[in-house]
Formats: sequence, structure tokens, C-alpha cells
Amino acid sequence: MKKFTFFILCAVLLSLSACKGNNSTPKVSDEKPVRIGFMICDSYELSKARFAPFAAYLSEKTGRKFEMILANTFEFEDLIKEKKIDFFHVNSIVAIILKERFNADLLGVDIRGRNGYKATGTIIARKDSDIKTIEDMRDKTMIFGPALAPFGYMAQYALLLKNGFDPDVDFSRYVIPSGAAKHDKVLYGVYFGKYDVGAAPRIDLDRMIDAHIFKKDDFTIIAESDAMPYCTIGARAGVDPALKEEVKNLSLNLKKDETVLVDGEVLKVLDRMLLEGFAPVVDSEYDPIREDLKRANMAPYRKF
Repeated sequence: MKKFTFFILCAVLLSLSACKGNNSTPKVSDEKPVRIGFMICDSYELSKARFAPFAAYLSEKTGRKFEMILANTFEFEDLIKEKKIDFFHVNSIVAIILKERFNADLLGVDIRGRNGYKATGTIIARKDSDIKTIEDMRDKTMIFGPALAPFGYMAQYALLLKNGFDPDVDFSRYVIPSGAAKHDKVLYGVYFGKYDVGAAPRIDLDRMIDAHIFKKDDFTIIAESDAMPYCTIGARAGVDPALKEEVKNLSLNLKKDETVLVDGEVLKVLDRMLLEGFAPVVDSEYDPIREDLKRANMAPYRKF
């Protein structure tokens, strides 16, 4: 009887131990936190909600604490130079700048929208406008997106130059909006007739049409750039190679149904990031961006 009681007690203890293990929070190392910088998209709060699950996912899978740092595009050079971040998620222009100037490693490319891991920039006008070609844009007004936006500024600026149109001479004026949600402001600015033409990423044009904010026939696409790599995950040159490889593999193998616990809520990582996944980096595919940056006289190839 005593022996039977002993076995029952052992079974209960093992069961309790297993239950405890299943409900416990994944163990995170006491090592110094790994800092990952995310480029602010639209606003600080929206970006925080969007990227917190990915940082939590990396913490859970690596056993290291990943600390999220939100920053503007122009801040990333200093963050890398001063070793204030270890990893980053930025647009493809900033990724090229960090690779060229600081030998950063590019690990993965966002997959989103009609072109997969690539994106395009469009030049749009209202459908009822008489502007149908680049030549029709002379002496008109234009609204661009942010000055470091690959598909809201660079692609369109370079596309105009390729077609013999100098934005600094041939427009009556052009502007870059201030504040948050700059790509949305481009679309609204053209739609409400404040500007004759605008530079909109195709991803944002599609997004606002899909959300029924605009209709497809509200705009004419006057021109569209070639497809080039979208936002990019990368790492500072001095980061442990094994950790870089682990983050790279975790990113490239992240599945649509992968969830993580953030502030007591179970969230789908990719859904919250507004992504379909990540694609491997092929450096040569960034060459068209490099050429556009050179043509538009932009960093890191600017010549004064």
C-alpha cells in the first residue's frame, strides 16, 4: 500500500511539473538586451503596435531579450555609428546607406503587396485631370512623399530625370508634406485638388483603394517605376555572426500563423506587421535603387 501511495504521489508531482512547464513564460537570458531599431511608419504609436510582436517573437525564439527602438529614417546612421542598435528594420534606401557607410549586413526583405518583396513608385493625377503624360506635368504642382522614401520620392524623382524632366526646373513648385502619414497625405492632396500630381507608393495606393477610401478610377497612373526591394531587416557589422544567422533564419522561416504573447494578448506576428513574410536578400537586386540614388544625387552617393 505504501509503495502504491508513493507511485501515486510521484505521478501527481510529475503532472504538476508538466503543467507548470506548459504555462510558463519562455525563459529569456539575463544577457544584455539585443536592441532592434524599427523605422517609424505613419506614427510612433502605430509603429509600436505594429513591430512589438516581432521583437517579442525574436526574444521568445532566441532566448535573448530583444528591446524595440523606434526611430526616424534620418536617425539610423547615428544609431549604428554609436552602437545603440544591433539590428534594424528600415526602408531600402536607409538599408543601402547603412551597408555602404557602416558595412551593415542585410538579412531579409519584407514581402507585401502585388510585387512580393519588391515595390514600385507611381506618379498619379486625378482621373478627370488633363494630365496624362510626364510632358503634361510641366509648370504644374507636385507633392512628393518623405525625402528618404524609396517609392514616395526617390523612384519618382529619378523616373522624371530619366524622361528629361527636371523637377527643380519644370514644375511650378513641388512640396514634401510634414507630420505623420505622409504617403496618405500625397493621395489626399491630389484627390482634393491641392496638387496636380503626386508621388505615391503603389502599395499605399492599393491599400487605400482596398480599404474603399478611394476608387480605382479616381486616379490616372501617369508613370510607374521598376520594381525594387522593399523594407529590409539588417544587422550592425559587429554583431555576433551566430546571432545574425539565427535572426535571419527566424525571419525567413516565419509563418503566417506564428503567434506571440504581447501585454497579455496573443497576436499573429506577420499580420500585425502587415506582411506576408520575408524573402532572402540578393544584393544585386538593390542595384536599381543604387542607380536611382546616384541619378537623383541622393545619399550615400550624393555629389555636391
